[in-house]
Amino acid sequence: MSPLPLARPEEVGLSTARLERLGAVLEERIAAGHLPGAVVLVGRQGRIAWHRAHGRRDPAAADPMRTDAIFRIYSMTKPLVSVGIMLLMEEGRLQLGEPVGRYLPDLAGLRVAAPGGGTVPAAAPVTIQDLLRHTSGLTYEFLGTGPVHQAYAAARIARRAQTNADQVATLATLPLLHQPGTRWEYSRSTDVLGRLIEVVAGQSLGAFLAERICAPLGMVDTGFHVPTGQQHRLAGGFARDPESGAEVALLDVREAPQFQSGGGGMVSTSADYARFLQMLAANGATEGGRILSRKTVELMTADHLGAIPGSPDLLPPGFGFGLGFAVRRDRGLAVTPGSVGLYYWSGLAGTTFWVDPAERLFAVFMMQGPGQREYYRGLMRDMVYAAIVD
Repeated sequence: MSPLPLARPEEVGLSTARLERLGAVLEERIAAGHLPGAVVLVGRQGRIAWHRAHGRRDPAAADPMRTDAIFRIYSMTKPLVSVGIMLLMEEGRLQLGEPVGRYLPDLAGLRVAAPGGGTVPAAAPVTIQDLLRHTSGLTYEFLGTGPVHQAYAAARIARRAQTNADQVATLATLPLLHQPGTRWEYSRSTDVLGRLIEVVAGQSLGAFLAERICAPLGMVDTGFHVPTGQQHRLAGGFARDPESGAEVALLDVREAPQFQSGGGGMVSTSADYARFLQMLAANGATEGGRILSRKTVELMTADHLGAIPGSPDLLPPGFGFGLGFAVRRDRGLAVTPGSVGLYYWSGLAGTTFWVDPAERLFAVFMMQGPGQREYYRGLMRDMVYAAIVD
């Protein structure tokens, strides 16, 4: 597959000088020791207008960052898995309104933690839509200190020495934090979707994503580990966060893992992820074919929460959530620029992306600095939008 077409920024209504301002800020931050390096990619009107590398690939190595560096993308795995679920929906192999327990019997008959202690039966089954939009009642163990979070931690729910089936079996023994369908709670829902893909498709999650998404899009460096021959391209982070001093422990991606986390286990490059975003921006179409239908992409990138409440620290004001993405539903309220209909998500180690259909714009930012992620997400949004001049 040929590379995505290139354009000078001015050819697609962007300003070179204003994009260079973003690069200058990153270089200042790198020189001050806030991050080792980063890659920025901006596309508009179907063409790549800006692709720059800054700083060092790894603070423990001498080589500079390159645009083909490979990054741990953590939760930017979720949109890929969500697209995988929609592929199966389009083939009639599952429906979004179905209880996930129809396919994963361990998850039928779940119970919910009661406010005064103990558990009560779930008032409704967890549906596939609930998993896609994070209204399943599942959670992440690191998002709280209550009894459910403690139970997740005690069960070692994130351990690498397990299969996707093992994790689902363990989750089935733990109470839900909320009644299904009643609250947006960022969670291990997409890990469960990864197992759902395995059961419905009859192959491992990694094999399915490689065959159905990565290969057709030419995403040659995206997967659940970095092959030996490409590990010299793997980006690294500081051993300790430069501001808090906290130890930084990044996912070991040098060997194929037993646990293929659909919620956060993949690696990718800026160019690979740009291919994925361009497909979404083109309403599912790609060079010489189609991954999803236009109506499926519209469904994924619409708000599916409505009045369902969420967590404002993880889902900012002005945003709802679709099927795998946060979705902007107000022009105001948010503290960063963007259009209604913009959709995005990010990864734990600092990677982030967004697609703005109204501006025919998408952007990818790659770094490996968990403690700095909020700052650079906002910086990227502010400065890329400031570069729009037409």
